[in-house]
Order: sequence, then C-alpha cells, then structure tokens
Amino acid sequence: MSAFGSQSMALPLKRVIMRMPDRVMAGAERDVWHYGPQFDPRRASEQHRVFAGLVAQSGADITWIRDGNDGLSDSVFTHDPSLVTDKGAILLRMGKSLRLDETDLHHETYSQMDVPVLGRIIAPGTVEGGDCVWVDSKTLAIGRGVRTNQAGIEQMSAILEPLGVTVLGFDLPLWQGEEACLHLMSIISPLAEDLALVHLPLLPAAFYQLLKERGIRLIAAPEDEFAASNGLNLNVLPTAPYEVIAVAGFEKTKAAMEAAGCTVTTFEADALCIACEGGPTCLTRPVFRQ
Repeated sequence: MSAFGSQSMALPLKRVIMRMPDRVMAGAERDVWHYGPQFDPRRASEQHRVFAGLVAQSGADITWIRDGNDGLSDSVFTHDPSLVTDKGAILLRMGKSLRLDETDLHHETYSQMDVPVLGRIIAPGTVEGGDCVWVDSKTLAIGRGVRTNQAGIEQMSAILEPLGVTVLGFDLPLWQGEEACLHLMSIISPLAEDLALVHLPLLPAAFYQLLKERGIRLIAAPEDEFAASNGLNLNVLPTAPYEVIAVAGFEKTKAAMEAAGCTVTTFEADALCIACEGGPTCLTRPVFRQ
C-alpha cells in the first residue's frame, strides 16, 4: 500500500509512522535529553505499547522505523522530522541538534513505503513537525521559535507554493527557555476540522484571530492542568474527527473535550510523555488521513 496524503490534522487516521522505544531509550541520560525525573525507560516502553495498541485499534496501519542502538532517544517522537503532503513527504531539519540524524531514518522509511519525497529543509533552515499545524488543506501555520527559524519557514513556503498552500509564520514565546520544547502544537491540538483545544495564554494573537476568522471553535484547556502536565494535557491525537487519544490524569481537560462532543481515550504516560516532553501527537507521524 502506497497511499499517502495528510493535509489535515483530524481526518480519519489511516497510516502512521512510529518507532519503538525499547532499545533507543534504554540508555538515555536524563540531563542530556532534557527528560524529567519521572523518566523510566522500562515503564516508557510499557506505556508506548499500550498507546500503539490504541492507534492500531483506531484502524490506522502502523509502519515502524527500523529498530537499533543508534542512541537517538527522541526518535520515538516521530512527528517532528518530516511532514506529509498530498504530493509526498517533506524531510525537515531539526532545531534540536541531538535530533538531526533522525531525518535520514524518515527518508529511509518513506523509501520503503513508496512515499515520494517532495522536498527537504536544508541548513541554515530548521523546521520541526511540532511547529506545523494545518489550519485547512491549503493553509499551513508554522510556529517560529527555538526549534523552527525564519529560513526554514521560507524554504517550506517555496516547497509548498506549487501545491497552492499558503504558509503563515507565527512567533512563539521563549517560555521556559532554550532547552525546553515549546512547539506551536504545544499550545494547540486540532480535534476536528472545526474544533481545537488551546492554551490561550501562549497562543499568538494573530494565530488566534486567524482561527476565529476560519470559524474554528476553541476549547480553552484548564491552565492548572497545563502547568501540572508541562503542557501534555493539550497534546491530543485525533484518530478521526471528535475521536481522540490523550494522556491520562487530566480530568478537567478530558471533560472539556467531552463537553464539546469528543470521545476521549486515555493511557498512562507519566514515564514517557510527561517526562520526555512529547505526547500522543508527537509519538506519531501521520502519513495518510482521509
């Protein structure tokens, strides 16, 4: 199966790239990777298996990046090194230097999947997938911050222009510093084509206005749960419109999504997601949504 195309954040998930953490996270040093005290590689692997089961149960086909002792601990967060369009994959260039080699793993995986490569971000440009949000199929918002720079945004715009896609850059705050990870998707999770979960205090004002203009309803995530989870209460994966997978333990956020009509499935993720600054969305690279 060579089906691909994903210029949406919430259409039914049909095909996704993931990577098992068992070997690549086994020897990860917390200080090097900026992981929290809850990080436990054994429990992280167990939690990842539960999550992968939920993705498979949703009907999505999982393609696994080859396993190995390459030491690329963050490579389990497959959302970031590439982006998929209706015409092929775009290989990104990571802003976190420890992650630069992950792009080649994605290139190799797309070759095996018969997914063509449309373009590649090159130095000095940087773009991470977590900074890219499809507002609609012809509008890509990109967060400009510590991980994604203006040169990368300009390259992305040039790659996508022939597809009729408009790229809009929005400035992100420094928030908790250069080492911490604040992506655009740290403060917004689309739940359907017309619904998104947001952390309003960090949302760029111009982006907020664009979402309102496009008629997208916004659910304000509880600020206390955002703080308690390092923002991971907001990192929610739609497997279909109004059907989402979220990190367990944040009942007010879950209730807010349910009140807006969502079915929310949760999994324990303290050792994997909260500890490592990457949630359900980050653990997946959608290749085909339809």
